[in-house]
Amino acid sequence: MGCGRAAIVAAHPDDETLGAGGILPRLREPIFIHVTDGAPRDMRDAAANGFGSREEYGQARRREFLEAMRAGGVRPAETVSLGYADQEASLHMAELTRDLLRLLRHTRPRLVLVHPYEGGHPDHDAAAFAVHAAWGLLPPALRPRIVEYTSYHNCGGAIETGTFLPAPVPEIRMPLGGAARERKERMLACFKTQQPVLQYFGTGGERFRAAPAYDFTAPPHSGRLFYEQFSWGMKEGEWTAQAEAARRALGWPYLRLAPGPAAPEEHSLVLGGAAAMRHGVSGRC
Repeated sequence: MGCGRAAIVAAHPDDETLGAGGILPRLREPIFIHVTDGAPRDMRDAAANGFGSREEYGQARRREFLEAMRAGGVRPAETVSLGYADQEASLHMAELTRDLLRLLRHTRPRLVLVHPYEGGHPDHDAAAFAVHAAWGLLPPALRPRIVEYTSYHNCGGAIETGTFLPAPVPEIRMPLGGAARERKERMLACFKTQQPVLQYFGTGGERFRAAPAYDFTAPPHSGRLFYEQFSWGMKEGEWTAQAEAARRALGWPYLRLAPGPAAPEEHSLVLGGAAAMRHGVSGRC
């Protein structure tokens, strides 16, 4: 356990590569924590990919992740799947937070990379909630910095990938070109079951920012959330009610306690010395 160790919390196998694949080979002893197995209970995705059971589909998604790490030259110190069903993490946010608490106490990462709270997918938002809640429940000496990578959200009725919703924190933009871009493309090609979705994501750069303070009992933005366009088992009002119930069950009193900005040396740790550009207030839409 080095002082520079980073944990990457991702809702599904492939989210870590989409949001941070360019920097993963630079991380020292990374710990990967997947909240779900990537397999919805309704079997539509599994059947569309030729699998006869949800479990077989989940195992295939884990194999794809491991293949992607090998293709990128990433050597995980540890890979953990918490095993929740895809689209159901928000039904278990208190339990999920306790799972993360145990892992963070054991591994003691200096940084945790995670999704932003943005209404793109209910599992993404559940991962963000659990990381922030676990941070708030840890003793101050064990609290890591929380850094966000981009996922997706609703922007004018369409999917917006590779950017953040607006927040009063600066972001770091890391262009990917040449060998770094080709490596990320090789990694993404390993996720064969996800290719219809991956076409919406570019590989020319990545963005990171220190996690802002969130009120998880309020929607992340006005208007319709991206996941409300689909039958993913959750609507905004239901999600925030689940978040409030989880907060109460955990005894977490801080709805808007900010994890604090990442120091310059920590941004350097995340980016691994790669060329990057610092920008002002982050986000669009």
